[in-house]
Amino acid sequence: MPAVAADFTALTLDRLRTLTGDPAAGFRDGQLEAIHDVVVDRARVLCVQRTGWGKSAVYFVATALLRAQGAGPTLIVSPLLALMRNQIAGAERLGLRAHTINSTNRDEWDAIRALLAADQVDLLLISPERLNNPRFRDELLPLFAASVGLLVIDEVHCISDWGHDFRPDYRRVKDMLTALPERVAVLGTTATANDRVVRDVLDQLGAGIHADEPLRSYRGPLGRRSLRLEALTLPRPAERLAWLVEHLPRLPGSGIVYTLTKRDADQVASFLTAHGISALAYSGDQETDARIAAEERLLRNDVKALVATSALGMGYDKADLEFVVHYQAPGSVVSYYQQVGRAGRGVDHAEVILLRGSEDRRIQDFFIEQAFPSQERVNAVLAELSGGEARTTRELMAAVNLGAGRIEAMLKILDVEGAVRRDGTRWAAVPGSDWSYDATRYEGITALRREEQAAMAAFGTDGRCLMRVLQEELDDPEPRDCGRCSVCAGPRFAEPPSSELVELAQRHLRSKPIALEPRKMAPDPGGAMRKIPADALISGGWALARLGDGGWWPAIERGLRAGRPDDELAVALADVLRGGGVRPAWVAAVPSVANGPLLDALAGALARELGVPLVPLLARREPRPSQREMANAAQQAANVRGAFAVLATPPPGTGVLVDDRRLSGFTFAMVGGQLRKAGAEAIVPLALATLN
Repeated sequence: MPAVAADFTALTLDRLRTLTGDPAAGFRDGQLEAIHDVVVDRARVLCVQRTGWGKSAVYFVATALLRAQGAGPTLIVSPLLALMRNQIAGAERLGLRAHTINSTNRDEWDAIRALLAADQVDLLLISPERLNNPRFRDELLPLFAASVGLLVIDEVHCISDWGHDFRPDYRRVKDMLTALPERVAVLGTTATANDRVVRDVLDQLGAGIHADEPLRSYRGPLGRRSLRLEALTLPRPAERLAWLVEHLPRLPGSGIVYTLTKRDADQVASFLTAHGISALAYSGDQETDARIAAEERLLRNDVKALVATSALGMGYDKADLEFVVHYQAPGSVVSYYQQVGRAGRGVDHAEVILLRGSEDRRIQDFFIEQAFPSQERVNAVLAELSGGEARTTRELMAAVNLGAGRIEAMLKILDVEGAVRRDGTRWAAVPGSDWSYDATRYEGITALRREEQAAMAAFGTDGRCLMRVLQEELDDPEPRDCGRCSVCAGPRFAEPPSSELVELAQRHLRSKPIALEPRKMAPDPGGAMRKIPADALISGGWALARLGDGGWWPAIERGLRAGRPDDELAVALADVLRGGGVRPAWVAAVPSVANGPLLDALAGALARELGVPLVPLLARREPRPSQREMANAAQQAANVRGAFAVLATPPPGTGVLVDDRRLSGFTFAMVGGQLRKAGAEAIVPLALATLN
C-alpha cells in the first residue's frame, strides 16, 4: 500500500483525538491505513482486531472525513441495541448527527426519514432485522441506496453461518452490497473471526464489485495483555454460588458474571444480593428500559456485578470493567473470547475466571440442537406451504412438531435463501424457487459446533496457556504464551469454598418452589388457541425444582433412576402446600408409563404426610409418547387429548394432582380439566420438577 499522505494523517489524527477526548491519542497498528482505504480509495475493508483496538474509531472518523468531502451518510448494521446506544454516544462526540431505527422507536421513523431526505443525518444505525422489514425496505432503504457514503457491517462474523453468532438477517447485507452505487466504501469489523469465517466474510463483502475494485483486510494479534485468565472446575451450582460470595468482594472494581440461562442469572443475582453483594440480573427477556438502566448502573459502578446471559455481549463498552466471571462455560472458545473481551479495555489488569459446572454440557447440547432442523422437518413445513395458501406460524405448528422459535428461525433462513416469503403474519412458498436442503452444509455446521464444544471442554485442562488457546482457536497469526494465566503463573482462586457457605447455597437453591401458573387457554385440534371453560380450569400449583437445577433436582434424579422417591421429597412437597395455604382433601397421581411405581409411591407418601387419602381416579386409555418429544403447544395438547380416563367421581374438597415432571403444562391442564368436569371442586397441580 502506498504511504498515507502527511496532511491526511494530520487531519485524521485530529479527528481521532476529538473522538477520544485525549490530546495525546495515537493510531494503533492498521487504524490509519483502514481509514485511508475507506475514505481515499473507497475500498471494501475487513478489520479483524481484538476488542479495544478501536474498530468503532475507524468508522466514526471515516464518516466525519467522508461527510466533510460531501459524501452521503454512513449506514451501520449493528446487532444489539446496547451496541447502538454506545455508538450513538461516540458519534456525537465527533459532532456527527447519529440516529437509530429499531423495533423500539417506530414512532420516530417518519421524522428520521424526513431528516434523511434533507441530508441531515450523518450516521444511521439499524439492526439486520430492519433489512427484512417491508416498511424500512420500501421507504427508508432507497434513500440510503441512492446516497450512502459508507456501509459498515459491525460484528461482521454474524454474516457467516460458520460464525458463533450467525444471524440469518445478516445474509441480506449481501443484497445491499450488490445494489450499492459504484465506489461506495464498505467496512466490516469483528474481533471474533477465525480463518474459515474470514474467508466466508471476504467472499460476501466482495459481492457485486468489479474486478479492479480493492478488497482489503487488516488482521491483528488478538492477545489481551490486560487479562489474567483462570479456569476452575466446580461441578455443583452450590459450590459456584459459594465461590462467588467468597471472591467477588475481593475482586477490584465491578464486572460481569455470565450465565448460560436467564434462570441461572436470576438465581445467582438473588444469592449474591442476599449476601450483601450488589448484583442485578440481566437477560434479553427484560424490557429495554430495564436493560438500559442495568447497563448504566454498571457503567457508574453502582453495582458490583451484572449477572448476565449472552444478551450483554457484543458492543457493551465499559473501559474500566475489572472482572468477568463465567458461572458456566459457553459452547465455544470463540464465544468465550468475545465475552471476556468486555474486561480490561481501559485498565491495566482484569481478572477473567471460568467456573466450569457439571450442567454445562447439557445446556450447550440444547443450544447446538436448536440449529437448523432436519430435512424431514423442513420438508414438512414446505409441504404445508406448497398448496399456495399462506399459513401462520401457529397453523404450521399444528401440522409440524417444531416449537415456535425453531419454526420462526427456520422460516427466516428459508426467507433469506428465497424459498419462502413473509406476507404480514403469514408465510407462503415462493413459486418456482430452486431452493434445496443443503444437508452437507448443515451437517458441517453441526460438526463444527461439536468441535468447538470439545475445544471449550479442553480449555484449562490440557496444560496450554489459556490466552494462547484463545488465540489459536481464532487463528491468530501471532499466538504466544501470556506468562500471566493460571497455567503460566499458577492459580489464585483454586481453593475450594467453605463447606458452610456451600451448605447455605444449597439451601438457597432449594428454598423457593417454582410457581406453576395454570394454563387458561389450549389449542383445539386445528391449532387455534381457545379459552378453557371456567368449570374445567385448575388452580395454580408448584414444582420443587426445575429440570437440571442444583437444588432439589439431584435428589429427584436419584429417585427417577432408582424407581422410588427419596423420603424427603414427599415431606418437601407437603411443606410447599402448607406454605401456600392449601388444605387438600385428597391426592391423586397422573398415570405414568415410564415412572408409574415412583409416582404411586410418591403420591402415597404425600397423602400420608398430609393425612388425607390417596384416591385412584385416573387411568391411561393408551400409551402416548413423552411430552418431551412434543415441540409446540398444538402437538403437546394433541398428545394428551383422549389419553386418560376418569374412573370415578372425585371426592369432595380440594384435590392435589401429582406428576413427576411438568414439561408443557397441558397434562395438568387437560387431565385436571377432566377431573373438574367429573365434579372435583378444585385441582392443585404438584410436580417434582418443571421444564420452565
